[in-house]
Amino acid sequence: MFELLKSLENFFNIAVSYVWGLPLLVLLLGGGLFFTLYARFLPFRYFKHGINVLRGKYDDPEEKGEISHFQALSGHLAATVGMGNISGVALAIVAGGPGAIFWMWVSALLGITTKFFTCSLAVMYRGKDSLGDLQGGPMYVIREGMPKIWKPLAAFFCIAGLFGATPIFQANQIVQVTKDVVLKPMGWMGQNELMVNIGIGLIITFFTALVIFGGLKRIADVASKLVPAMVVVYGLSVVLIMLINAGSVVENFFLIFEDAFTANAVLGGAVGAVIIEGAKRAAFSNEAGIGTAPMMHGAAKTNEPIREGLVAMLGPVVDTLIVCTMTGLCILSTGVWQAGGNDGISLTAQAFEQSIPVVGHYILFIPVLIFAFTTVFGMAYYGKKCFSYLFGAEHGYLFNYWYVAIIVIGSVWSLNGVVNLIFVMYGLMAIPTMVSAIYLSPKVLKEAKRYFADLNE
Repeated sequence: MFELLKSLENFFNIAVSYVWGLPLLVLLLGGGLFFTLYARFLPFRYFKHGINVLRGKYDDPEEKGEISHFQALSGHLAATVGMGNISGVALAIVAGGPGAIFWMWVSALLGITTKFFTCSLAVMYRGKDSLGDLQGGPMYVIREGMPKIWKPLAAFFCIAGLFGATPIFQANQIVQVTKDVVLKPMGWMGQNELMVNIGIGLIITFFTALVIFGGLKRIADVASKLVPAMVVVYGLSVVLIMLINAGSVVENFFLIFEDAFTANAVLGGAVGAVIIEGAKRAAFSNEAGIGTAPMMHGAAKTNEPIREGLVAMLGPVVDTLIVCTMTGLCILSTGVWQAGGNDGISLTAQAFEQSIPVVGHYILFIPVLIFAFTTVFGMAYYGKKCFSYLFGAEHGYLFNYWYVAIIVIGSVWSLNGVVNLIFVMYGLMAIPTMVSAIYLSPKVLKEAKRYFADLNE
């Protein structure tokens, strides 16, 4: 098995450089710029209205859908505000230098409009699955809104989604942070690290099964309770670290801009590589253009597609512009990123421990654990929808068994292997998502004009 995992790691190490090349970068960033200019910054102009929709001002329980606007956003944030925002930012800084954070910001700003278009479409073109239930997501947008010749793109998205929407990265990092923060300091590691990894993986599997076998409503209910509280706890912890290291926060903030265009810290002037790294990490963080968010927002109780698009666009603001920025400044201001030897969650834990000795890594441990688990819960919904589209909703329950089984693989595989697997699959998922959104963008704009005209009246 371990020989197979090593071979797969080598394969994905090569594949990621091909998938995340210039064409995909143009599709994601160029597509986001197209949406922003084509809509004349519409999502930004109606930002306040989006917040009012999120607050439930326009909720109607009689409208079609399964969950509220707030539950849809919370459920999606549960799958995005997690390890991608904490360990993912650390990986970005190690791989691309501080400048990678700048390009994460750029991707997030463009991602606001991308989310608006893709999630509006998810409600506009909801379709029925094999059991007759209403569903949303890129596969249904392609099937319901585009000519039949494009239908293979829907299956292509779902195949990539089966492997992209997995808990493999989160499981890997839960194992790592548990060992770093709890087991190693307590001297409980023992001689066989592999068995420790498997043991933690089985515990993760147990708690995951309790939630995901309960379906979307249980996932959304758990997420809506846990995510807001954990964002506050983590945010306050990072603010404390930034105050402790206040003298270097401003300096490192400007370093992000400087390194974004010179890239002299790590990559010897390879600005293009830094842009790619930032775009990859932003996609990993907020998933704008990847297609996961439309699957969650497509289940919202609303007959107005534009409302859900306005709610969805708030996602990149929270998870990238706020949470990722705070994590990045925390790591940069402590200087731990320059020492080498650590990446992922271990680097973030080192920043916490250096600033708040003795208890710092424990303060990090609880939000990280909650973030990781809520991400695991949210991803289960995405993967199951992809499975159900391909094999029939009546067989969707079988996906849950595959999902909990792969947690153990993530627990024992290398960080490099799981990260590159996710990057490859996310890149492949972005192709049908962005192509369909660009193709159908005139429909969104037409619907937006109708909606805001009615709203003004």
